[in-house]
Amino acid sequence: MYFRWTIAVALTGMSVVSSSAMAAMSVSDAAQMAIGMGRTVGAAAVCPDIAKPRIKSVSDQLQAAIAAFTADQKDATAIHDAYDQGVAFGDRAVTGRQTDCATAERDLSYLERAPITFVAAPALSTGAPPALAPAGAAAPAAPAVQGISDTEIKFGMVGPFTGASKSYGLSLKTGIVTAFAAVNEAGGVNGRKLTLLTADDGYDPAKTVASMKELYETKGVFGFIANFGTATAAESVPYALTHRALFFGPYTGAAVVRHDPPDRYVFNYRPSYAEETGAALRYLVKIKRLRPEQIAIFQQEDGFGDAGYDGVLKEARALNSNGPATNFLRLYYPRNTLEMDAAVAGLQQYQRQHGASPIKAVIMVATTRPAAKFIEKTRDLFPNLIYSNVSAVGSSDLAGELMLLGPKFATGVIVTQVTPLPEGYASVVLDYKTALAKFAPDASPDSVSLESYLEANILIEAIKRAGRNLDTEALVNALETIKDFDMGIGVLVSFTRNDHQAIHRVWGTELDGQGHYQPIDLE
Repeated sequence: MYFRWTIAVALTGMSVVSSSAMAAMSVSDAAQMAIGMGRTVGAAAVCPDIAKPRIKSVSDQLQAAIAAFTADQKDATAIHDAYDQGVAFGDRAVTGRQTDCATAERDLSYLERAPITFVAAPALSTGAPPALAPAGAAAPAAPAVQGISDTEIKFGMVGPFTGASKSYGLSLKTGIVTAFAAVNEAGGVNGRKLTLLTADDGYDPAKTVASMKELYETKGVFGFIANFGTATAAESVPYALTHRALFFGPYTGAAVVRHDPPDRYVFNYRPSYAEETGAALRYLVKIKRLRPEQIAIFQQEDGFGDAGYDGVLKEARALNSNGPATNFLRLYYPRNTLEMDAAVAGLQQYQRQHGASPIKAVIMVATTRPAAKFIEKTRDLFPNLIYSNVSAVGSSDLAGELMLLGPKFATGVIVTQVTPLPEGYASVVLDYKTALAKFAPDASPDSVSLESYLEANILIEAIKRAGRNLDTEALVNALETIKDFDMGIGVLVSFTRNDHQAIHRVWGTELDGQGHYQPIDLE
């Protein structure tokens, strides 16, 4: 059975379409739309300031729409189940601080502006049945796949190319473009060249869906690679899922891209932030001999920071399974700001009140400039404090910022990594630096562009396996066949239907007085 979606408003994760221009949808398409609406309803339902009758009205409209268009119980159940999944996703997005109630209010208002209706698609013709094609006639051409031509495959990336986090966007783009340029020079993949198109959301979730639409609906990309950020992923992942577009290698270690079981179209390269902060806590406790209560958390006040904090809690429970829970000191700063006076004051107050057992280390879940600013403001106050941060900090940029302040600010700062050191001599790292020198000669090697270079090469391997008849389903199937793929990073890359994360290895590094990272053993 096929349907048309006749709502003509912009929903988060949905296209704006007119009823006259819509193509018929399958049950699966309708289910994906129901996921998008369920996400909005689920998010609104946990917001205390959104009136419950409004939520019930929208939910009732959807239930009535499903009942009106089909008597097939199996189809109706599939769409109801999809809606319920979306509701659960929306609930998690708000409670996990990956989105907020202002966004939920906005999205719910979209749903309220027009009736929600599924309409059975009319027959293509009410006249005589079409004539049969003559024997031996050529079969009609297969429908074109968006973003793919005979000579090109277009991928999109949404990231910050302006604002405080623009260095991340530029480095991620550099790694992908470098990998694509190298394979294109060798003839492309199965006869097609790879192209990257980008859109700037400034690391602002309010701009992310518009950027996704620009790439997918206006520029017609095939799928997405290396989108940046956690709060932004809370907006972009539902959009990609609704359109069944590949969402590959996002630059986030948060749970929004790590559902269990995994979303079919979402694949990660990097370990989670929880794995990184868990490794840091384990190192501080087992190697540095600190007690958990002597460790504080400095985090961005959103889902990015919370994901790292969750890893600390999980590892603390594992280290002290029979003891009481540790109440970690949490220090916050707002996203896209350098506002950390409250965090510094909170640390000072704790140290005054707990002189017998002060904080001796801080696990940071922060981007470059806030991390550097926090170290700048606390290093002289507490000279022996150990600092650790996750790979998302952008280790090269952090080293540069700290060395501008002076060697004492850099020395001993630990960063967990999800790639080998770009200063190293692993074969794949040498390949990366050779390609970078050739195709992006103005760029310096760093861990961020190395990560996206590795991601792009995993994607290239999957495109090769998928063959010439490429579409999203074929590419997803090919990705799920990658097992023990040796890229030369010291760990094998694998995906399965139940695990869409390429690696789980976390590397340890520590800055020296010259601003260079040296490897350290985290175990």
